[in-house]
Order: sequence, then C-alpha cells, then structure tokens
Amino acid sequence: MKKVRIVLIVFILFVLLGGFLYLNPLMPIITGYAAKNMSSALFVANRTQESMEATDLNFSFIRYVKNRVNPGRKSVRSRFLWHTSRTTFVNGYGSILVNDYPVGDIQARPYPVVPVLPEQPDTIDWPMGDLIADTIPSGIDIQKLNLAMEQAFADTIPYKGTFATMVVYQGQPVVEKYAEGFAPKNLFLSWSMAKSFTNALTGILVKEGKLDIYEPAGVDEWQRDERSSISIHNLMQMNSGLEWNEAYGNSSDVNNMLHKEGDMARFASSKPLEYSPGSVFEYSSGSTNIVSYLLRRAIGNDAEYYAFPREKLFNKIGMRSAIFEVDASGTFVGSSYLYASLRDYARFGLLYLNNGNWLGEQILPEDWVKYTTTAATGSNGTYGAFFWLNKSGADHPDVPRDMYSCNGHDGQFIYIIPSKELVIVRTGFSKKGEFDQNGFIAAIVNALQ
Repeated sequence: MKKVRIVLIVFILFVLLGGFLYLNPLMPIITGYAAKNMSSALFVANRTQESMEATDLNFSFIRYVKNRVNPGRKSVRSRFLWHTSRTTFVNGYGSILVNDYPVGDIQARPYPVVPVLPEQPDTIDWPMGDLIADTIPSGIDIQKLNLAMEQAFADTIPYKGTFATMVVYQGQPVVEKYAEGFAPKNLFLSWSMAKSFTNALTGILVKEGKLDIYEPAGVDEWQRDERSSISIHNLMQMNSGLEWNEAYGNSSDVNNMLHKEGDMARFASSKPLEYSPGSVFEYSSGSTNIVSYLLRRAIGNDAEYYAFPREKLFNKIGMRSAIFEVDASGTFVGSSYLYASLRDYARFGLLYLNNGNWLGEQILPEDWVKYTTTAATGSNGTYGAFFWLNKSGADHPDVPRDMYSCNGHDGQFIYIIPSKELVIVRTGFSKKGEFDQNGFIAAIVNALQ
C-alpha cells in the first residue's frame, strides 16, 4: 500500500507539473485576451459585461477568467488561477493592456484631443452623415434581399453569430439590421479588418510624398543582416520572409504579440528571416504592426501621428465613431484593434469602391486601389496589400471574382464588389465554419437584378 501511495503521489505531482508547464505560457494570453476585450467593449464599444461574458468571452479557458471592472478609472483586471492582466484607458485611443510600460508612461504620451466632425450626422445626407433617403435604387429584389438577411441572422450553423449587417448598393444603404442587444450606437471590433485601415493610412502618406513603399523599410535592427532588403511593399503583401506563426488558440507569435508585448512592432521586427523577401506568402499580423511603427517614424512627431487617422481619414469620410487603439508603446495596433460603427465601416468600403475618392476629394493615390488589389506574390490570388482578394474564387466560388475584402477574426467583414457597385458589412462572433461567407454574399448578389 505504501508503494501504491508513493506512485499515486508521484503521478499526481507529474500531472500537476505537466499542467503548470502547459498553462504557464498561456496564462498572460488567457487573462490578457479577457482584460483587453472586456475593457474595450465596455469603455469603447457600448457593450455590457454580461453580453461579453455570454458571447465573445465564452470559450476555452477564457470563460473561467474573473473580470473586475473599475468604471471610474475605466480599467479592468482579469484573473485566472495565478495570473492577472490589467488595462488602462486613454480617451480617444482606447483600452491598452499594461505590458512592459508603467501606466504613468502610457498615460503621459502626447495624445491630442482631435475634434470629431462637429455637424450632427442625422442632419447630413449620406454618406457624409446619417440622413438616409427613403427610396432605394431600382433593380433590387426586396424579397430575395430580405430572405438573405433572415438567413444571415438565423443564429444556427452555417449562419451563426451575426451581430449586424449593412448593404450599400450604388452608394445607397438598402439594408441595415442588428441582432437583439445591438444598435447603431454600438461600435464593433475590427480584428484584422484594421489591416485594411493601415493600408489606407499608408496610402495617404504615399500620396503626401512622405513614404516610398518600395524602398527598404530601414528598421535599425535589420541593417546588419539579410532583413535589410525588406520593404513596406513586402510587409503589406505578407511576403516579407520574416518567421511568423499566426495560429490562434496556443502560444503562437500572434497571441504572444497581442497579449504579452508592450511594443508589438519591436516583437515582430525581431523575428529572423525564414524566406527571401518577396518570395513566400505568409499571413502575419506582425507585419502590419511593423508598418504601423514605420508610419509613426515617417510622421516623426507623436502628437501628429496620433492625430493622423482622425484628421486625414476618419473626419474626411464621416467616420465619427472610429477609435484606433494603441499598444503600451504608443503605436497604433494596425493589425487588430480598431472600433467603429456599422455605418462607418460601410463608409470605409465606399472609399475603396470609389477608387479612394470621397465626394470629389482624392483621399488615396489614384492608383492605390489598383495596387491594393494586385495579387501578392505567393498568395495564389487570395491576397493583395492588407486586403483579401477573390481572384481565384477558391473560397467564394459563387461570388464575382473582382470582390476584395477586409477580413477580421471571428467573422468581421467588409466586402467590396466593384462590378456590382456593392459594399456589404457583416460583424459578429462566429468561429471557423460557423458562418458561410460564400452563401451570404451570393444571396445578396442574387437579389440584385
């Protein structure tokens, strides 16, 4: 019996040690994910703690995290077992995970208060405002369109988890629908749709002559090795050659970057070269955050950098709601953390549908959309420059091949189809395989006669 007890104790200790070794590197990811998403949802997106814990945070180990909210400080502390993550808040720049930098340093940066458009949007005609005409364009089968919307909100696989949708046809909103608990006041997390906004900010700097995307990026740490030839163009096409693991659900590069690192661009740029630049397509959120840092460096003044998205993009196209969040180092998280209303995401889609022109003002270089939708080397026609493409039709066989899109984790999409004069926005919380993009888009396209 004594030997049995010893064996049992050793076995239990072995199991506990194995569990600790497995969980320990994941702990900052588990608590960081909960703290960051809860904080932004409450203090940016007009969500409730109950809603977040019932949907967006109701999976894997995340559902067991205890979230303590401090409304006065607009902060969240999230704890699971032996680890705690916390956030701080900067008005106009969102919720920030406190990693590597003291809260005082994070708060002390020169974040300007940039005025949002002063006009009341309800008194301004769409698309600059929210005064939407009662009439809709001709050539729409309303019955088919309504059926497509009902299907999208069925909340059963393969159409599970939709929060909101909007369809803009020939520049005019024709459908805007929200699930119970959501409304036009809510802001929705972009996840990787933010990459496409980083595309726009890059284009604006190119138009101003402040950036050459084809020149070597000039990251200091790259000057002593083969990484010195990497360009912003390579980073935008996701073929920089830098080693990267974008897998979710484990201790991957993307999870470590978003949840453990205060300076995300530095973490990404520290990766070694795996392939020759420009040769192999490998999707990387790290690449986008390097570009975001390079935009900061090109502008050269932090106050101007922080004002840049609002002054040069959001205010220009009526995106009153948009909040681009920063990391603890003060760089916009260009890969993942932008919040905006459904209508403002639709406005962004219209900017690209109209070739970067907004009501007569050319916001982006005239050839920027053409550049953006040129297939990246190695992508087999699925990716351009921080936008996804449908040139191969592999993922969307029943959708026009000229469609390109902003895609975000767990089911965030802005679809742009020039041949149909169509922009579609869909937000939600849908794990892989739970929402049929091809069927959703095709049903809407088929409603246009």
